[in-house]
Amino acid sequence: MSLAKLWQPQGKRQDAYDLLALVYNWFTEGFDTTDLQDAKALLDKLRAEMRASVVK
Repeated sequence: MSLAKLWQPQGKRQDAYDLLALVYNWFTEGFDTTDLQDAKALLDKLRAEMRASVVK
């Protein structure tokens, strides 16, 4: 998640999303943990930012 956070302000949102989504999707349980909730929130934020940049 740290690498995705690093890439986000560098404009590498798609790379950040792809990497984090790959790891997040490995999990089949534990979605109530803080780490996975934070990862999901970052994925949602990255997705929204990518959509917003397409609309501009």
